[in-house]
Amino acid sequence: MSRPVTIFTGQWADLTFEEVCKMMSEIGYDGLEIACWGDHLDPKRAAEDPAYVEDRLQTLERYGLKCWAIGSHLIGQCVGDNWDPRLDTFAPDHVKGQPDKIREWAIEEMKNVARAAKNMGVKVVTGFTGSPIWAYWYSFPPTPEEMVEEGFNKIVELWTPIFDEFDKQGVRFALEVHPTEIAFDLYTTEKLLSHFNRRPTLGINFDPSHLVWQGVEPHLFIREFGDRIYHVHMKDAAVTLDGKAGILGSFLTFGDPRRGWNFRSLGHGDVNFEEIIRELNAIGYDGPLSVEWEDSGMDREFGARESLEFVRRMNFSPSTMAFDESMKK
Repeated sequence: MSRPVTIFTGQWADLTFEEVCKMMSEIGYDGLEIACWGDHLDPKRAAEDPAYVEDRLQTLERYGLKCWAIGSHLIGQCVGDNWDPRLDTFAPDHVKGQPDKIREWAIEEMKNVARAAKNMGVKVVTGFTGSPIWAYWYSFPPTPEEMVEEGFNKIVELWTPIFDEFDKQGVRFALEVHPTEIAFDLYTTEKLLSHFNRRPTLGINFDPSHLVWQGVEPHLFIREFGDRIYHVHMKDAAVTLDGKAGILGSFLTFGDPRRGWNFRSLGHGDVNFEEIIRELNAIGYDGPLSVEWEDSGMDREFGARESLEFVRRMNFSPSTMAFDESMKK
């Protein structure tokens, strides 16, 4: 299949952009989904400084890599979340501990992300929206429907001016449907799209790993939102309920074998990638398959190599003819 295989650089942000490009080129990836943190991409500089953009593009070219999407997850989280001290880890020093300032910074920085994407020749930005109501998902104390509506309406209020800038730059936003986001499963995704009146700017960065442990069949999610799949993450997760562990994670860190589920390197979890590829073929998706590698129990360079091999094997094309066509006289 002609779909390119890329890797998201967010989990490699301890390396310089040059180091990541060199490594992933040597492994054999077609390109990068570049994260807007670490040394990889500074949205404000990329929005304002042509020389900075040219440096990034030349580095990609030097290693035979391309970029079809950039990731803005940490910035986007700061737009819609209610503040607590954890959010400070995603914000620059001059706004840490100041909820209103963090949100103001994040809104302007997301607009810079759109401008940066245009300057980089990229049409899709992946990321998060945050959620002012995630803490209410378990309805005790009881969560009135009005509070839920207020939360979705708040996201529309916060993100509409950002999406206006995205439209101005000719760039689309692909939300990674994910716990802690305003849309975290099938029905909340439908609710979010409806609240935005199905605005074309807003689509989905499909990531099956966040659906499978919730009990949502990932390939059916694609079938439901086929026209909104703007980007695809290839990421696996394993559900390991053993009678002791709960599905909520028990406040055990990722990678702890006692957890009821964990992210796994591709092919080592419970995601049915064949069904996913078949559904992507059915909707005509020809964009990148971007490996988001997260597995606390495996060496990451080994995992990146193995994951590329896995995706190459799974990346089959749809048939161009009916299998029984040759039987006809």
